[in-house]
Amino acid sequence: MGKLEDMALLVEVVEAGGLAAAGRRMNLSPATMTARLKALEERYQTRLFNRSTRAIALTRAGEEFYHAALRVLEEMAQAEARLTQKEGMLSGTLRISAPSDFGRQYLSPALLDFSRLYPDVRSAVYLSETVVDLIASRLDMSVRFGNLPDSTLVTKFIRPNHRVLVASAGYLESHGTPRHPDELHKHRCLVMEQRGMLMNEWRFDAQGGPAVVRVTPAMVCDDGALLRQWVLSGAGIASKSWWDVKRDVEQGRLSVLFSGTFIGFSRHDKKQVGLQFVYPQRRFQPLQVTAFSEFFINWLDNE
Repeated sequence: MGKLEDMALLVEVVEAGGLAAAGRRMNLSPATMTARLKALEERYQTRLFNRSTRAIALTRAGEEFYHAALRVLEEMAQAEARLTQKEGMLSGTLRISAPSDFGRQYLSPALLDFSRLYPDVRSAVYLSETVVDLIASRLDMSVRFGNLPDSTLVTKFIRPNHRVLVASAGYLESHGTPRHPDELHKHRCLVMEQRGMLMNEWRFDAQGGPAVVRVTPAMVCDDGALLRQWVLSGAGIASKSWWDVKRDVEQGRLSVLFSGTFIGFSRHDKKQVGLQFVYPQRRFQPLQVTAFSEFFINWLDNE
């Protein structure tokens, strides 16, 4: 195998989390993967991985080689893309994840418009409320709400965002409008569940500091799009990101409660939680990733 193939093999093993998983991605048997890794280490006369029956981890030399290999492979991919792309055209894959509700309302139609301009770009979309590991899932980018503390990721700001409590006119007519957060205990509250945890501690910016109201869920789900449909149907009050309900509020389908004082349902939430793209740490982004990032931000100007 050549040096580029060596680098690609090592990167696959690291990103897949093991020889067997990398072999499945590459359609190679465990024996072939073991033999290739052994040959790779013999080529450089250096142990790159510490292996046991249950785990595989990079050595210090392997860690250095892995990061160098990433740089080389990404620069090679960029060079190939520039050589092969037709003028005004893009090609390659675009793998992106997003929260369920936002993905359906915004990302999906934007990708359809983008694909009409660049039909040679093959898009794959994964919608989930959980934070996805971009490296392990082989994603090029993700749309996320919130200000991320993870310094190993690269972010690009899309739009300001904040969380709101919303209800339909029909619900408020039937059950009344709560005037104080404590009155939420008397209302039907619709709650998200994430990774087995109920998001039912709703935080408010009260005099003297943040106040927390632990609501009793009337209905629970783990999908943001479903939660929004419940609110629209008059089933109760829910916490949503502003961009998820922006159109509904502006067109009168939903009303915002406790505007300006509701913070969110996490102790880490702030009044402003950015809407942003998140990328794996890369020096060079694939051309189609950069192009879609710019396209989507401009696309939202018309929303």
